[in-house]
Amino acid sequence: MFAKEFIVLDADSHWWTPMRPLLEAALQLAQSDASWYGWNKQQIHTFLHQLPPHCSLLIGVWNTQEEHDEARDVLVLGCICEVVTGEVRTIHTFEALYAAHSSEAIDLPPLEQLEPGYEHGLALMRATRKQVAPVAWALFTDKTTWDEWLCSVPDDGKIVDKGEQLAKLARQGRCVLMGSQTSAYHHV
Repeated sequence: MFAKEFIVLDADSHWWTPMRPLLEAALQLAQSDASWYGWNKQQIHTFLHQLPPHCSLLIGVWNTQEEHDEARDVLVLGCICEVVTGEVRTIHTFEALYAAHSSEAIDLPPLEQLEPGYEHGLALMRATRKQVAPVAWALFTDKTTWDEWLCSVPDDGKIVDKGEQLAKLARQGRCVLMGSQTSAYHHV
């Protein structure tokens, strides 16, 4: 799952706070044959090895917050994983996209103003392609859907087909899947 020389970029960023528990769980999963909320090492290994030889996975999760009697979508998790020959080589937050360039140079609004809309999603994908690798899959969703997909476990405790589960959520309009691999996946 992870390259031998796996790198966490911008780890001192406050945007890493929601990522740390996920990374810890993934590292534990990679070192055992256990499962975690319906995920297992083989399932993730198979997914990663079906990707192009050099690509990225992009995840944006927003939560609705009330401010001055108005609802506003606020980014709560922004992550990019670089995958090389089926192994995750780097993981970093969206903040890394801004580190080398001004927001104007990468055609993105300030990080705190990113919205879950189509325009910002495409801009994130363009910036990721330029700075990391072409985007195989991009997932944009709300916190409730993210938590449901990430942590749902069937009553029988068996491994869940997380790809099918995500495709179902996308068909229900609860998340958006974009990227170079979406046309290859028959459910989306």
